[in-house]
Amino acid sequence: MDMTLTAKIKIYPTAEQAEVLKATLSAYRQACNAVSVVIFDTKVLAQAKLHDMTYRLLRSNYALRSQMAQSVIKTVIARYRSLKSNGHEWTLVRFKKPEYDLVWNRDYSIVQGLFSVNTLEGRIKVPFEPKGMEQYFDGSWMFGTAKLVYKHNKFFLHIPMTKTIPTVDEHNIRQVVGVDVGVNFLAVAYDSQGKTTFFNGRKIKHMRAKYKRMRKNLQQKGTASARRKLKTIGQRENRWMTDVNHAVTKALVRQYGERTLFVLEDLTGIREKTERVRIHDRYETVSWAFYQFRQMLEYKARLHGSKVIVVAPHYTSLTCPKCGHTEKANRKKRTHTFCCRTCGYTSNDDRIGAMNLQRKGIEYIVEETTKA
Repeated sequence: MDMTLTAKIKIYPTAEQAEVLKATLSAYRQACNAVSVVIFDTKVLAQAKLHDMTYRLLRSNYALRSQMAQSVIKTVIARYRSLKSNGHEWTLVRFKKPEYDLVWNRDYSIVQGLFSVNTLEGRIKVPFEPKGMEQYFDGSWMFGTAKLVYKHNKFFLHIPMTKTIPTVDEHNIRQVVGVDVGVNFLAVAYDSQGKTTFFNGRKIKHMRAKYKRMRKNLQQKGTASARRKLKTIGQRENRWMTDVNHAVTKALVRQYGERTLFVLEDLTGIREKTERVRIHDRYETVSWAFYQFRQMLEYKARLHGSKVIVVAPHYTSLTCPKCGHTEKANRKKRTHTFCCRTCGYTSNDDRIGAMNLQRKGIEYIVEETTKA
């Protein structure tokens, strides 16, 4: 089964090369906007027709090289098709960000350990920093159409990489780990040996509360500068949340190794359930990127020969893992404790969730391996 992920590679052009790249990005953006006007006015999305209508204009007015002009046309067509497929009204697409699509082995390649990138002034070779991504440059991954991005005065290549990775067979699963994700603990893992690992979320919870206060203060001001600051804070918070999810999922995969089945709750509809959450706690409950956590754990597990499944979240924190008794009174949310009203088994409520998820994982393995 093919697996595709996007690697974000920082490149280090010289000052002179940086100016060339900036000029290329600017010309590419302006050219995209020019083609966008043509498509908006004519509603033509056929590449051959648009090539006849715009190719000479792109070469003469924006000094684009042949392959770059082709890429501009494809980039704009893709944006309009996405607009239509998502059911949006026909509107003029504007390109504001300094970005440039590069086709592998045409617009960019790797030559003697350097990225060779096509620009308005021809090819330039720039060093790059794999930053822990050395495995993706071992020749086993196929590179796709990359995007050159200029952000925060830095240049990045966002490269989609594809590799065929076999899916682990349920018969070869070595252990099952239930992973309960939440607010007080980022994750609680319970494994086949009966051991529990807690990833404390106290500092993270305080940080989220800090961002919440900052947002509230800026929203009350309502000025243009406050709105700009809100956007900046939102981006910063998203980056921070992504880093935390990376760290926790990486630790889980490293700790449990290959042939592990990770079992998560399906929290897809968590935002629709906020009416049952106190307004005071609502931001902390829905702001955490649970789905992103799941996606990261899924691809990292696959890379390490493991697997992730999601199961229905019903009663995972209300069911006693020892006697099976299910009752709402078993759990005390305020103190984050669980005490079975039948057998008296007591533990942390998040740990109970992880234990029940681990049990569901075992049931899944039995069902899959005993199919006719």
